[in-house]
Amino acid sequence: MTDYRRARLAGGTFFFTVNLAIRKDNDLLVRHVDLLRHSIRAVQQQHPFDIVAAVILPEHLHMIWRLPREDADFSTRWRLVKGSFSRGLPKGEQCSPSRIAKGERGIWQRRYWEHRIRDDEDLRRHVEYIHYNPVKHGHVPRPIDWPYSSFHRYVRDGIYQANWAADDGIRRWEKG
Repeated sequence: MTDYRRARLAGGTFFFTVNLAIRKDNDLLVRHVDLLRHSIRAVQQQHPFDIVAAVILPEHLHMIWRLPREDADFSTRWRLVKGSFSRGLPKGEQCSPSRIAKGERGIWQRRYWEHRIRDDEDLRRHVEYIHYNPVKHGHVPRPIDWPYSSFHRYVRDGIYQANWAADDGIRRWEKG
């Protein structure tokens, strides 16, 4: 990353999608959710960032991170999170020859998708996307029913009502 781009992104807020290498019929992230949470907290202690919103699904996750001022290094943070989580799992996953040659495990996709949050409206839309995602993927009928989501914190803090996007709200939200 160039110095100009790093300076421009420093202190930003970012939306991420991070996927497992094998997504079909894989529940690794929720099966080992405590290890994933531990990995994230350990990285936060060494490289601080705030988690604005998050959802952990069986085979992928979405998060919004707010980085400290003068810091744009989300790639190191994700590398450390993925590495810590991978090291905490027993070996045995399928691994391609190229990954073996690079000393990698076959757990995560190498890349992730990131988007810089531009303004309050962009943030609102991405937070809603995160919280609605378990419903979108058919895991639960309402966001409140998914245990691995910051939605519960938003309800506790009075930002959402527990029935947000339930019943008629779901159909309206999917169209919008």
